[in-house]
Amino acid sequence: MRHAIHPPATPARKLLSCALASCLLLGAAPAFAQSTAATIRGQVTADSAPAAQAQVTATNLATGLTRSVQSTASGAYSLGGLPPGTYRIDVSADGQTRSQTITVKVGQIAMLDLGLGGMAETGASGAATTLDTVQVTAAAAVETKTSEVATYVSQRQIDALPQSSRNFLAFADTVPGMVFETRSNNTSQLKSGAQSANGVNVFIDGVGQKSYTLAGGISGQTQSQGNPFPQLAIGEYKVITSNYKAEYDQISSAAVTAVTKSGTNEFHGDFFWDKTGLPEWREATPIEKKQGFKNASGETQYGAALGGPIVRDTLFFFVTYEGKEFERPRTVRADNGVNVADLTPELSQYLVSTSVPFNEDLWFGKLTWQLGDAHLFELSSKRRTESEITDVGNGPNSVQSGKTNNNDSTRYDLRYQFSSTNWLNDAHLTYEDDRFNPRAINLVNGQQINAWTQQVNPTRFGTFLHLGGGADFQNKGQKGWGFQDDLTFTGLERHTIKLGVKFKDVKLNAFEQQPYNPQFRYDYYANLIAGNTALAAMVPYEVQFAPDYSGSRNIESKNRQYGLYVQDDWDVTEKLQLNLGLRYDYETSSSFEDFVTPQGIVEALRAWPNVNNANVDYDYNDYISTGHNRKPFKDAWQPRLGFSYDLFNDQRHVIFGGVGRAYDRNVFDYIALERSKGAFPSFTYQFNTPNHPCSVGVGNCLAFNPAYFDRDTLYALIAGPSRAGAEVDLINNELKVPYSDQLSLGMRNIVTVGGNEWNTSVAVAHIESHDGILFTLGNRRPDGSYHGPGASFGSAPWGDGLPGYGSIIKADNGVETRITQLLLSVDKPFTHESPWGFTVAYTYSDAKENRGNAANSDEHYSFDYPNLDNVAFVRSVGISKHRLVATGIAEYWGLQFSAKLTLASAPGKDGLNCYFIDGCANGYFETLYFSPARQRQLDLAVQKEWDTGTDLKLRIRGDVFNVTNDHSFTNFNTNRGDYRNGVAVPNPDFGKRSNDEILGNLPRTFKLSFGLHW
Repeated sequence: MRHAIHPPATPARKLLSCALASCLLLGAAPAFAQSTAATIRGQVTADSAPAAQAQVTATNLATGLTRSVQSTASGAYSLGGLPPGTYRIDVSADGQTRSQTITVKVGQIAMLDLGLGGMAETGASGAATTLDTVQVTAAAAVETKTSEVATYVSQRQIDALPQSSRNFLAFADTVPGMVFETRSNNTSQLKSGAQSANGVNVFIDGVGQKSYTLAGGISGQTQSQGNPFPQLAIGEYKVITSNYKAEYDQISSAAVTAVTKSGTNEFHGDFFWDKTGLPEWREATPIEKKQGFKNASGETQYGAALGGPIVRDTLFFFVTYEGKEFERPRTVRADNGVNVADLTPELSQYLVSTSVPFNEDLWFGKLTWQLGDAHLFELSSKRRTESEITDVGNGPNSVQSGKTNNNDSTRYDLRYQFSSTNWLNDAHLTYEDDRFNPRAINLVNGQQINAWTQQVNPTRFGTFLHLGGGADFQNKGQKGWGFQDDLTFTGLERHTIKLGVKFKDVKLNAFEQQPYNPQFRYDYYANLIAGNTALAAMVPYEVQFAPDYSGSRNIESKNRQYGLYVQDDWDVTEKLQLNLGLRYDYETSSSFEDFVTPQGIVEALRAWPNVNNANVDYDYNDYISTGHNRKPFKDAWQPRLGFSYDLFNDQRHVIFGGVGRAYDRNVFDYIALERSKGAFPSFTYQFNTPNHPCSVGVGNCLAFNPAYFDRDTLYALIAGPSRAGAEVDLINNELKVPYSDQLSLGMRNIVTVGGNEWNTSVAVAHIESHDGILFTLGNRRPDGSYHGPGASFGSAPWGDGLPGYGSIIKADNGVETRITQLLLSVDKPFTHESPWGFTVAYTYSDAKENRGNAANSDEHYSFDYPNLDNVAFVRSVGISKHRLVATGIAEYWGLQFSAKLTLASAPGKDGLNCYFIDGCANGYFETLYFSPARQRQLDLAVQKEWDTGTDLKLRIRGDVFNVTNDHSFTNFNTNRGDYRNGVAVPNPDFGKRSNDEILGNLPRTFKLSFGLHW
């Protein structure tokens, strides 16, 4: 049976997709990016002697932008604030003038020595040229003298390499230490090291895109299939995995700094249309192979860009749009301990194949105003809207129990840059409004059909079918303005000093009501035994609901963020450079600092003997907030020290390294639980039913009555001040901010092989992260202990909740990770003289964490122990020990060929080993590796471009993803077995797949692309 789910048609989208053809008449152009990040520096000599007071001028060959400085007494010069692109460098002194060209990248410090008298010296870009022989196709400078562990992703790689998502961050995994992960539900995240995605930050034109409310690191990427930014607007970017400089903030793992495109002195345009995912264009997924047919599916992506001059050499514009229209295949299946043959025809009808929609619109526009040599203004805007239906299929969620999700983002950036001989000031005034609104499709009661064993002590296998309304209802986001200013001074001999300040005033919102629809749970087999075969006749054994007490749907916090830093890049000698930086960050959060613990909870804690005796391992007073005893974290000092040593002073063999500390921030979605669980507490009531007996009137036990299917009747159970059964979340008053300490040492080399220059890098990096937030169970037994007698693991006291309420969930700092990585990279650049390029990125990771039994690196709950104080470090889950990504680009016979190969050993899966005496009682965790979870994917692409002779170029391209049709399976049985009555009992299903879900859900797939460029 096949079904398709479609949201209401959007007229604007249909008109827009039709109008794109008209855009071809106007044209759209990717152009050189505008950024303050690039610097060109070096020495000026005349007749082999230092040339003081020489005039050095950089002219952008695409826009006419100029920057001028004078060399110092030693002949040194530094040109900062240069947008990435190709420049003519003119040097003049004593009536002599020489010129040469160089191409610089985002965030790069390019070294270029200039000569007067006789022939000009060669520099980082290769052979020098004079004024009348300037070539725009100058080779790109290679940055070797940096202490950062960093790699560039070029415009050519973004345009040429195989890719299905058009998410520009997908190319970050060509950098050692980075993983771009597409999960089984097609959402994606960017990760580095052993930390979760929360530790990543992305900077667009120098402005951070941090997610303050939701997890995931990057604003708008939480549980999203979409892209954070239109790929047509990205020029290139740099990935720094450790030892970044002091200007980077709100980060503890990796930084991505990208530059957007802008208009130039020529009109240029681009249009593209991609189609993939059709059933005829792909192999069946493992789920589809079992069901015997392919689900309906399809993915269409399209977009256009236009840029050019408004006033030549002065005012430029650039605008782009990208759209997505997806139909993703899904299958509703019964899992978790039920025999499908046992299902009634009424329930079997819900096991269907379907497809769910996802739509995204991305806009970006930019105005650039070059007001003379000293002033540069930019105004840019991004608008992102997403709508989708999700949480359907690939498991027990029926079509009816899914949810809609709207994910919207609006951002503005007004930038002013002033430059003089020795000063460069770069200021940004920003505004952001990001919203995330998932909610149930149907506002009706949910029905969770469970399978239980029929024993004296029944065991629940879990929900095998979810019908009716879903549980989700959220309204989350961040909104506010910010100001940042960076000042660079180059007038001090051998020093480049950078100072910066930042302020943000943002309002965060994290409303969440779970479950929004009451969720009734049914024991399927118990009902069959009782003769209740019709769904309407089945009797639930439990209900969970969360009424709205406050009437307000705002869980808000007014946050103010302050940051300042100083950075000195000091050329101690011609070979040795030191990078000395210090950063400080400070953030206030009204929701956390002004919160007052409800008096009823305070009195209940003080009267509860379970937490008022000598055996209790925590003091509940540390979690009681008066509204005055919480202060912002004030110790976020971050020293960052780096060095580079050029062995032969030719930039070809450089040793580099550094050490530093980097503070991130706490995700507001976690902090807000203290308020949201109080404003919208969830309650659970049991019904006295066969196989689930309870004493009616004792605790939350009721005799079932069909009247409870009415919400008002349910809500009447907890009318008045009662909070019986309601979860209580408490946060430590001294909550700290997560951070990482980083250490790296490596060497870069430029070697010549067969007439081509190859860039290589090898580095060892060690990163330790601390103070990650962790939620644990605050319940304690009557004697104050957590575990049962004689046990050090398990047996959590769920039945010993706070009297008058429910279980206590308390938040503390506790999560720690450690990772040591070997990072190797090889890069043979693509050039017009040698039209092929090749890269290899290899990462070896030895990663450990103290969470134990963590489902993944994002896990922030642990109930196996009272805390992590004495928990041993185990190998991290979700991380491959070995990972290799190789890419290739070549142009021959009028065709462009490209390939990407990803190989990764199986990531760790966490398991509890009970297969020896007291294994479970003492919490013996192990990290397991299952070979079917390895990743092996080869992607290929071929493109043909035709020049019509009228400045219009036509291209057609075909991509094949996962050429070998390999699958990386995600779910396995990790239980080795039990130790019962002195006998080891192995689990016959250990190591077997628990379902057929695959990473990214991508079988072998063909994509067809059509494009125009003018």
